[in-house]
Amino acid sequence: MSYPPCPNPDRKALEALGARVRERLAADPSVEKVPVEAAEIWAVAEFLSPAECDRLIGLVDAGAKPSGLLTDGYGTGWRTSYSGDVDPTDPFVMMIERRIDDLLGIPHEWGETIQGQRYEPGQEFREHMDWFWTRAKYWKDEARRGGQRGITAMAYLNDVEAGGATEFLNLGISIAPQRGALIVWNNAGIDGSLNQATLHAGRPVEAGVKYVITKWYRSRKWG
Repeated sequence: MSYPPCPNPDRKALEALGARVRERLAADPSVEKVPVEAAEIWAVAEFLSPAECDRLIGLVDAGAKPSGLLTDGYGTGWRTSYSGDVDPTDPFVMMIERRIDDLLGIPHEWGETIQGQRYEPGQEFREHMDWFWTRAKYWKDEARRGGQRGITAMAYLNDVEAGGATEFLNLGISIAPQRGALIVWNNAGIDGSLNQATLHAGRPVEAGVKYVITKWYRSRKWG
């Protein structure tokens, strides 16, 4: 799956955001860069402690409901997990968000509220991009409330018995869930172009349950 070309009014802002994150992560010895050429992906092992993972799992369960998605270009059954935003005013959530902000060097105001996701056996999120297709009907609203999604930060809250990997289809890599690990990727190219190499999927869980949290950062202040 790929999108046809579309306007990219936030290209310069995405270029600057990518440069900021790239410099920040390159200077952090806890960060490992995934060795691919067509996209920028980083990983941090044990970013969250087991106790933090357990507490976040409880918050995900408390707010979980069938996942929705921006429908342009997607069919029924594309995303079959449960998801929900966690309470952004909870001091524990605020602490986790600040740690992600600090890791990436992005102003807190540019980040969306953390969303939790739960995948039960057979559930998945089929191939998709995190950046917005600017020809879609939803784009006018998203442009007003922060613009393009530039950076994705996703943490695995548990090990999964079988399945549930995050697969980047155009890059030929698959990342298995690892409790506490944080995965970060730039949805744009180095020049700020919308990067179709970031096409990815949450593969079906085969056994057990998969929990993740995701935080998206916009090209400017969100909200």
